[in-house]
Amino acid sequence: MSVFDKAKDKAEQVIGEVKEKLGQATGNRDLENSGKADQVSGKTKEVGHTVRDNVAGAVHDAKERLDGDRR
Repeated sequence: MSVFDKAKDKAEQVIGEVKEKLGQATGNRDLENSGKADQVSGKTKEVGHTVRDNVAGAVHDAKERLDGDRR
């Protein structure tokens, strides 16, 4: 995962936390729920990027092993 992607995902989660707390403090359920949704969205993206990177690494490793066996 690029540093930029990770930062964006974390920022979305932090913004979500702030919105949730602000919504709780003001009694604004819509804002609170929007904050919760932002947190879930940010975490989901973070996990997705991690999975993508892990799969790419595994594919790269497998390819190197196969190339090494052919020599």
